[in-house]
Amino acid sequence: MPLWLKNLAVSAFGTADKAVLLTGVLVVLAAACAAIGVVAMRRSGIGLWLFGGLGIVGILVVLSRPAATIADALPMGIGTGLGLALLARAVRDADGAESRGVTRRTLLGGALGVGIGLLGARPWSAGATRPVPTGAATLPAPARPLPTFTGVNPGVPGQTPYIIPAADFYRIDTALTVPEVDSATWSLRVHGMVDKEVVLTYDELLAESLQEQLVTLTCVSNEVGGDLCGNAVWTGWPVRNLLARVGVHPDADMVLSTSVDGWTAGTPLTALTDRRDALLAVAMNGEPLPAEHGYPVRLVVPGLYGYVSATKWVTDLKVTRFDADQGYWTPRGWSALGPVKTASRIDVPRDSTQAQRTADGLVAVAGVAWAQHRGISRVEVRVDEGPWVEADLAAEPSIDAWRQWVYRWPAAPGRHTLTVRATDGTGAVQTDQVQRSDPDGATGHHSVTVEVV
Repeated sequence: MPLWLKNLAVSAFGTADKAVLLTGVLVVLAAACAAIGVVAMRRSGIGLWLFGGLGIVGILVVLSRPAATIADALPMGIGTGLGLALLARAVRDADGAESRGVTRRTLLGGALGVGIGLLGARPWSAGATRPVPTGAATLPAPARPLPTFTGVNPGVPGQTPYIIPAADFYRIDTALTVPEVDSATWSLRVHGMVDKEVVLTYDELLAESLQEQLVTLTCVSNEVGGDLCGNAVWTGWPVRNLLARVGVHPDADMVLSTSVDGWTAGTPLTALTDRRDALLAVAMNGEPLPAEHGYPVRLVVPGLYGYVSATKWVTDLKVTRFDADQGYWTPRGWSALGPVKTASRIDVPRDSTQAQRTADGLVAVAGVAWAQHRGISRVEVRVDEGPWVEADLAAEPSIDAWRQWVYRWPAAPGRHTLTVRATDGTGAVQTDQVQRSDPDGATGHHSVTVEVV
């Protein structure tokens, strides 16, 4: 997909983009096959060649996928053969050559039924829930659990929860169907510019000293005020420990991670070896990773957009250089490094809604702000074109996680525009310069317009 179409799909449909894409594929294929049928009624030979060619293209596409086998292409081959037979027979029937009383309407109805049956034989929705494989529900207790944290949520109704449940966590990836990976056969190969190659199994990973980490993940396609961002407790083993074991060459500067479905991300080596605790994560919010979020193992790297760091279903780490390798999205127009921009969002009141004042004339304006691996030191709110007023900040147990905030606004009745900005832990103020998400993340201030009553 070209970059503009990918951006349009994510901005318009969010995490439903894959279902929309698959629906579009079905519609386009139906239209193409209908056109081939019209051609076949006039020139049967050309129609059959066109349909056969379409099937061959489909088979080649299937076989082009990583780890694809001949067995994966069998349904396409069978469907193409059946389609050719049905098309040839329908053309003969339309020409008056009735074969054992089978009419064209019966043939086409049967073909439609077969197609619907094959389509329903397995879940095709990209968002379909996959159960965690048997035996994966028991994980060792982390050697370094998170300390108890409190005061992270001001408790404003409608404000985003501090920890996002796995079922509500955003999902943006290139997998049209969720990979089903068996932890018993999973392994991670580490190679490239290293002193010795290592292959790590799932049981070996679980035997390491696991730790919990609060990390907010953000998609680079997240627009200003968007919801492609979420905070969770991740459990895993620090990647730097694994890289220390293999012995990284001093002139390496990137790690190319590869998913089981062939997707790749190029992560700066420093982000995997410094003290930010990038993880080979095996659990999310205390439970084994859901299949949609990378079971059995995924990468979690604080401070970087997901397209350069958050590889799900990870099976390969290649220590390399940026001038020798690049991840999936870099040649498609995105920048190579992808550090997360300082951002803030107003959750309540919602845009284009009414805001009800309390008895003392106040309206709670609340939301979240994030600047992973730098933290948030200040959040300010502006009403219309007035001065910036500092909001109250909730607790910040980790600079790698977002921070909740609330501003008790002494509101006057009428229509008002509210704008928010954040200052990160280094003192840098969120820019008001508007930039779209490509090539390295959207910027600008989030605003909502409300009617105070």
